[in-house]
Amino acid sequence: MIAVDTNILVYAHRADSPFHTKAKQVLESLRASPAAWAIPWPCIHEFLAIASHPRIYKHPTPMEKAFAAIDTWNAAGNLHCLAESATHLGRLRELCVKARLAGPRVHDARIAALCLNNGVQELWTADRDFSAFPQLHTRNPLVTS
Repeated sequence: MIAVDTNILVYAHRADSPFHTKAKQVLESLRASPAAWAIPWPCIHEFLAIASHPRIYKHPTPMEKAFAAIDTWNAAGNLHCLAESATHLGRLRELCVKARLAGPRVHDARIAALCLNNGVQELWTADRDFSAFPQLHTRNPLVTS
């Protein structure tokens, strides 16, 4: 299963993003596929916060439209939202300690732990900070390999 990070969601949603066209194509390919794909719940929360943020965008996305975007992603029926389970704390601890994380980097560890605990084979992200977690395979689908 492929999981998608916040930045890809924001780029796909915001037409003013320089990566909009490619990111939108990437999400559409996941939606159109019969295979399951995923978004970690923290990425959904972060998407809502970023897309609607008036200090980030001159014309932020109204909350109703941000939720409508999520509804569209979910409409195909193959999207899974990844949540914490009973094993989450142990995995989070392992990732944070091994990578010697502190502060905001714990958020990335939370996403990595969710992916690893839910059988994600690859996280699609434009964020290089996930390299701190070599056990999680990542790929930036916006660049040609």
